[in-house]
Amino acid sequence: MNKAFTRESDDSNAEPEAGLPEVARGARNYITPQGYASLRAELLQLIDDERPKVVEIVHWAASNGDRSENGDYIYGKKRLREIDRRIRFLTQRLELAEITDPRAHHGSDQIFFGATVTYAQESGEERTITILGIDEADTTQGQVSWVSPIARALLKAHAGDVVRLVTPMGAQEIEVIRVSYPAGA
Repeated sequence: MNKAFTRESDDSNAEPEAGLPEVARGARNYITPQGYASLRAELLQLIDDERPKVVEIVHWAASNGDRSENGDYIYGKKRLREIDRRIRFLTQRLELAEITDPRAHHGSDQIFFGATVTYAQESGEERTITILGIDEADTTQGQVSWVSPIARALLKAHAGDVVRLVTPMGAQEIEVIRVSYPAGA
């Protein structure tokens, strides 16, 4: 079917996935080797497994006749658009990815990408976070993106330093207690 008659867009500036910050053109998209492998595995799984299955279902549903009230066909086409959007998103993210192995900093007390940092807030409460890439950070696991305010405040600090963190609730000082990286190199 001619693209002029579809709602799908070929625009390479497609909307970013929900909840993920957009990476500006030319900007770096740091990611660990494990994060890159995970995104690549998801992309290959979508291309090699899921998309062909959905195409087969849509083909079967289309052969049943009237497509206007065919739930399998309508849902299949919708799912196919979702898969294609995710494939485009992952492809763009992987093209922009700059793989950075945090193991290279093992033994250092300075905070770089990939560091696991324990810090104390003014209240005395200690927290531990790991600074990872935009596409791999999971806040429920104590992981933050390297572009987050806490990571920006901590980057390049050393164990024992006190840094200023500016938040919507005001500025506060936090003290870096420990810095660690995965072993190996």
